[in-house]
Amino acid sequence: MTGKKVLGVSGSPIRNSNTDRALKAALEATGFDYEMVKLRDHKVEPCLACLKCVDTNVCVIKDDGIELAEKAKNADALIIAGYTPYSSLDARTKAFIERLYPLRHKYGFMKGKPGGAIVTHVIPEGSEMLPPASEYGLNSIIFYMMEEGMEPVGGVKIRGNIPCVRCGYGNECQTSGLSMIFGPHATVESLGISNFEDQAEAMEAAKELGRNIGQKLGKEAQDQTGI
Repeated sequence: MTGKKVLGVSGSPIRNSNTDRALKAALEATGFDYEMVKLRDHKVEPCLACLKCVDTNVCVIKDDGIELAEKAKNADALIIAGYTPYSSLDARTKAFIERLYPLRHKYGFMKGKPGGAIVTHVIPEGSEMLPPASEYGLNSIIFYMMEEGMEPVGGVKIRGNIPCVRCGYGNECQTSGLSMIFGPHATVESLGISNFEDQAEAMEAAKELGRNIGQKLGKEAQDQTGI
């Protein structure tokens, strides 16, 4: 469907990652034209808190953050996808969010736009003595959208993979996250690899997120044309 456009941004550094594929599923489910941005392909520094963007709505840092903020400004909806190293939102995704700050001043360019969040996490939900990483990650994205006056329509949690299953030393490393997160008897072999496509609930949630955004954009289009 044309006329409206959705921007999807992935902070995952891994090519064709679970995060990427979940984001693409959501974007396709909107039924509208979309663009998907991979942050590892761009240089985006974090905000300097200098406030020099107040009068121009453009950041003074001369990197790709200016172009990406312009894409967000021109898009009709935004889906942000990240992951949770050390139980918080990853640095690339957080830097991208910070660099949307210039769009706030005086005009609120993101206000009213539908948005969604997707987060890949490793720590199982409800784990005792471990932080709720998925909630921390989703909240970092959704709270940004709320504070900018956007309309967040939902968040999706994807079960990801701890790096220890790929490093080659996961079973014998003294600081392996396998035992810390999954217990003393967990091994690379017993844990295996988590794939987005094998997570039926997460797959449906990603598509539902996209459909919800598509419905809002469709209603906006009807209201604008009077049909």
